[in-house]
Amino acid sequence: MPEIDLLDSTMHYEETGRGAPWVFLHGNPGSSRLWRNVLPAVREHGADVRLLAPDLIGMGRSGKPDVPYRFADHARYLDAWFDRMGLQEVVLVGHDWGGALAFDWAARHPGRVRGVAFFETIVRPMSWSELSEGPRSRAEAMRGPQGESLVLDQDFFVRTAYTGGVLSPLSEEELQGYLAPYPTRESRRPILEWARSLPLDGEPADVAEIVERYDAWLAASTGVPKLLLTFDSSATLLIDDRMAEWCAANIAALEIRHCGPAGHHAPEDRPETIAKAIIDWAVRHRLDEPRP
Repeated sequence: MPEIDLLDSTMHYEETGRGAPWVFLHGNPGSSRLWRNVLPAVREHGADVRLLAPDLIGMGRSGKPDVPYRFADHARYLDAWFDRMGLQEVVLVGHDWGGALAFDWAARHPGRVRGVAFFETIVRPMSWSELSEGPRSRAEAMRGPQGESLVLDQDFFVRTAYTGGVLSPLSEEELQGYLAPYPTRESRRPILEWARSLPLDGEPADVAEIVERYDAWLAASTGVPKLLLTFDSSATLLIDDRMAEWCAANIAALEIRHCGPAGHHAPEDRPETIAKAIIDWAVRHRLDEPRP
């Protein structure tokens, strides 16, 4: 279980294999644990690459420094991790806010990224009117006073993510792996900040600006292969058919692979399918091979 000192804290990460680096970035309220069944499946399908999955700062087993945990804070610590690890020629795989961080890092380090695979992430700023009743009510609750009670004073957000945000709810024993990093009110602050960061009608403005900036890169980066994984059969999905159509029309060098039924936290439902889709795409573009 490697851990590295950086800035004023530490970051934990999982690592296996050697060769071309593939970095898997989790979202909220997860950790590298999200990839625990995906990474072995990648290895089993024969990809001879270096697989890395960090815990974002303040999450999982990474340190919990006294920072606001805004998007820019996560990006700053992640930048430091990439630099300390000496990662070049990277393939990025991102879910949820991990996908947004992958897009942002790629847009700011275009010479260091070879490909980006993503699913269930923030591909563009949205409006309140685009949200269906359930997601809208949840977003409103998170942004109001009730959000502090639901997220900071109890484990509501984590539990519902892995019982309602998946098609196959996790057992209590499995849930403990996600709950363990957040035993106190203060330790849950990164979760609440992420929950309040979805850019809706231009707010929060700092996040909306970041998303607009990486959208420009997604549209212009014709030389970087990209893969969108889509799913069905769950009301919790962030990327529906309409959003997938937007991606097809606005993201350069994009392939779309449908992976069947899953909830928003799809690696819990379909780890093998996700691994196989990423490998097939990567092999077609020779992303599993070091550049000559």
